[in-house]
Amino acid sequence: QTGPVIDMPVPASFNDITQDPNLENYIGWVWYEKEVLLPRRWLQEDLNTRVVLRFGSAHYYSIVWVNGVQVAEHEGGHLPFEADISSVVQGSPGIPCRITVAINNTLTPHTLPPGSIQYMNDISKYPKNYFVQNIRFDFFNYAGIHRPVVLYTTPSVYIDDITVTTTSSESAAIVQYQVSVVGSALYSLSLSLRDQEGKVVATGDGPDGELKVLDPNLWWPYLMHENPGYRYSLEVKLQAQANGALLEDVYTLPVGIRTVHVTSTQFLINGKPFYFWGATAFFPPQIRGKGLDWPLVVKDFNLLRWLGANSFRTSHYPYAEEIMDLCDAYGIVVIDECPGVGIKTAESFGNKSLQHHLLVMEELVRRDKNRPSVVMWSVANEPASQLPPAAYYFKTVIAHTKALDPSRPVTFVTDANYALDHGAPYVDVICVNSYFSWYHDPGHLEVIPLQLMTQFENWYKTYQKPIIQSEYGADSIPGLHNDPPLMFSEEYQKAMLKQYHSVFDKKRKEYVIGELIWNFADFMTNQGITRVLGNKKGLFTRQRQPKSAAFVLRERYWKIANESSCFPPIIKSHIRFL
Repeated sequence: QTGPVIDMPVPASFNDITQDPNLENYIGWVWYEKEVLLPRRWLQEDLNTRVVLRFGSAHYYSIVWVNGVQVAEHEGGHLPFEADISSVVQGSPGIPCRITVAINNTLTPHTLPPGSIQYMNDISKYPKNYFVQNIRFDFFNYAGIHRPVVLYTTPSVYIDDITVTTTSSESAAIVQYQVSVVGSALYSLSLSLRDQEGKVVATGDGPDGELKVLDPNLWWPYLMHENPGYRYSLEVKLQAQANGALLEDVYTLPVGIRTVHVTSTQFLINGKPFYFWGATAFFPPQIRGKGLDWPLVVKDFNLLRWLGANSFRTSHYPYAEEIMDLCDAYGIVVIDECPGVGIKTAESFGNKSLQHHLLVMEELVRRDKNRPSVVMWSVANEPASQLPPAAYYFKTVIAHTKALDPSRPVTFVTDANYALDHGAPYVDVICVNSYFSWYHDPGHLEVIPLQLMTQFENWYKTYQKPIIQSEYGADSIPGLHNDPPLMFSEEYQKAMLKQYHSVFDKKRKEYVIGELIWNFADFMTNQGITRVLGNKKGLFTRQRQPKSAAFVLRERYWKIANESSCFPPIIKSHIRFL
């Protein structure tokens, strides 16, 4: 023991749990430990049972021990990892299982997201060995065990992975599958695809093949169909002989049948033009930090649907699996972004950073590849893509991501000048962030239409690719009013949105395929002279109360939905009553 021991809830960030300012801003190693009693049948010396310890995520670098034996080591703060602990716990019935986790939240130029440690060596100003963690992203670097930790078992021969892709026509769909089995080469697999009423609509066998579905119910986005988010259930059943016993492993995977295609001017879902309208960044409120918070998740989805939003980007890291499950179920379309935010220096474009970035994309694609809600991967947000090393870096990351998943387009989100961006040639969709009359020409709302129109025309003329306005917005302090609008007032935030919207309405008839407001709700950042308890660009406060701008967006989103020719009359009728 090298420091104080305190109770710490899991899942949660540790930063806001106590009154200790040192823990709020702590950088370095923290240790978690818990003892659990496992079922006796798990602990018998059974060669046919695996005991697995799984972490939904822990930020940032983790080392895990069970009963003093190291079982896992993982770098990265937002994706799951697990370890087979059978050999450690089996054969010791009645003995508590002690799980110890060491977590280090230090960010370096080669982590994702990157950061740097700066030592303050002037002893006339700073204590000895004083240092600060520098970051180049605008949200607080919460740390801890952020998602559920679970123990589960499988047979020694088990289903390790399933990959599903789908194609469809008007009368039939094809569900292509690949099943990975670990533990033996001698096994049999049977598959059954059931609709939501439990009726079997297709069957198959073997580790790879196709299932044909007649008159399929397609997975449609929210407000694009009277039954959005339709999913079938694919039951995969494994049987194998091992150590003289018949083993069986069964896994059920939700499957949404839908297609995605990008043209030079459109984004198509199931062959129909799709326009992204929604929000970015569902950052957490106080106390729990980035820890999974089910009541908050459900509240945010209710607010999202109240707005009439149909999509969001997981800015700027992969969100919890539970959030993604709801996107699949509700028909909320997702641009799935890795933690590639704050890549600002040449050092962070080096080979060490690149190799880690490729590994992160492998983990993200493996986790979310079967989700119908995920229609595009984003490999970074606002990198310094004007630097020459960015060309090879993004060419490599994007090619690797497409090799992992050829079924989805790939993008990254840029704020670089269109003529200097070395990564843009490799993306399928241009995603651009801009804050005219806020970070540029602050207070001058009148310049927005010209500057935004010029932005779109320059990008499209250069690349001939569809464009999403992936961020735009202004800070507003709740309850601060001024007319004529002045910066930080609720009136200014509303006025800025309307200026942007006037241009969106012209360009969405051509090649602009989306508008995602920054930000869904106010969130905490590092302290600074431009931040009063965080970023205030939210439509909602941190406590999820609406600002005036939320009603502007709600009126706009429902109006767009009502005007969209691809929506059926039943949806339009519903919209009119909202």
